[in-house]
Amino acid sequence: MKGVIIIKYEKSVAAIGGATVYMANEDGQDYIYSTDKTLGFKGVSTEYGIKAECNHENANVLRRLFPYTAPSRVLQHDKSFGVGDRLGVAAVGHIKVFERYDAYPVLVQQSIRELNLTHRTYEDVLDCVTYTVFKTGYKKGFGADGDHLKTEQDIQYALGLGFTMITLDCSEHIITDIDADFAVPQATLQRYADKFFEIEDGEVLSFDKEQLKQISMIYDDAIAFAADIYHKYIKGSNADFEISIDETATTTTPLQHFYVANELKQKGVNFATMAPRFCGEFQKGIDYIGDIAQFEKEIDIHAKIARYFGYKISVHSGSDKFSIFPMVAKATKGVFHVKTAGTNWLEAMRVVAAKDAELYRQIHKYALKMFTEAKKYYHVTTDITKIPDIDSLKDEDLPKLFDQNESRQLIHITYGFILDEYRGQLYTLWGTHHVEYEKALLTHIGKHLDLLGVPLISLK
Repeated sequence: MKGVIIIKYEKSVAAIGGATVYMANEDGQDYIYSTDKTLGFKGVSTEYGIKAECNHENANVLRRLFPYTAPSRVLQHDKSFGVGDRLGVAAVGHIKVFERYDAYPVLVQQSIRELNLTHRTYEDVLDCVTYTVFKTGYKKGFGADGDHLKTEQDIQYALGLGFTMITLDCSEHIITDIDADFAVPQATLQRYADKFFEIEDGEVLSFDKEQLKQISMIYDDAIAFAADIYHKYIKGSNADFEISIDETATTTTPLQHFYVANELKQKGVNFATMAPRFCGEFQKGIDYIGDIAQFEKEIDIHAKIARYFGYKISVHSGSDKFSIFPMVAKATKGVFHVKTAGTNWLEAMRVVAAKDAELYRQIHKYALKMFTEAKKYYHVTTDITKIPDIDSLKDEDLPKLFDQNESRQLIHITYGFILDEYRGQLYTLWGTHHVEYEKALLTHIGKHLDLLGVPLISLK
């Protein structure tokens, strides 16, 4: 009879009262073990205590017993960084990154769109991180972000699970149709018309009546929406509030940014971060596209506005925006929040290309077939005719596809379709090659943090 193979995760061992709780892998499956049967874990009674499955109910017990396995509010630290893990297998690599760098991670970061495309739930996303945090003994702290939420129902869902950050997507309330008959409220005219606002270092902003009319018309509904959400759900909760006005086709000017922030403050809204729509293109999984000099000038003013009101700038679609990271660090004086997501998925797929060429070739061809459908979910300008014919490439050249913008975006935006078609094969491969994936994340996310000027933690 084959013996049972049990591998204990030594870093997980934790004492509570007179009991010991730890995690171990038994024949490929992770379990929670407790020497005390009364702590609340539901599982199989043994002569040594209890063996419990890593499910949602037991994750709730773990978070109650060991608070470091539950999310906390990390936006209050100077440097915070979101690493959306669409797969539930990246957290070990992410933890290794933030054990090394002096920034605080949001390890739980998913939008409803991502949940739908990956067929996951917020319970699953949170629990995967909780168990990984416990397994690795990581005690620095991490955030949980209900990312780009648009509805009250979704906000209640995330908060009910203990998420510590809500990113409110205001895009559906930002008005883009010009109304010549729009009348600016009298109170708005009194606050802004022909007034001057010195924000920092002699930088002065002023509004004429025509500018004010346009800005008020575009943003007043979004401001009212954000204020309503804040006072209903965020105020008094244990969650930081991020205002997202970046999911629009037009750039957020410094005047617009100032107006939105000031109006929110007038309405008693306390928010930790704001994500403007910066100039240029912040497309998924590739570097910044646009005028670098213009971005540098405008990010400086945006950062001054944020400091004037007392919150942090948030950079969305921050994956791989290497050319502008030093400017972000300089302008914000090292106080920022940056979000990444797809870059973690792309590194996972790079591992596939390196370790199973035949599987990757199948996936690549399938992604080409699904690309047009996937473009309904994301704004990209990918020219797939620039992607080399995969049949002309040698196996050893396949990982190099992930150094090209077009092929990166091809794989990036088709992730939901790829997972639907190849889920079992992919997770088996990632399980076998988890060490390679962890190393890839340490290198790739580490590059982001290096360019953002995040210092390494001194190892004593």
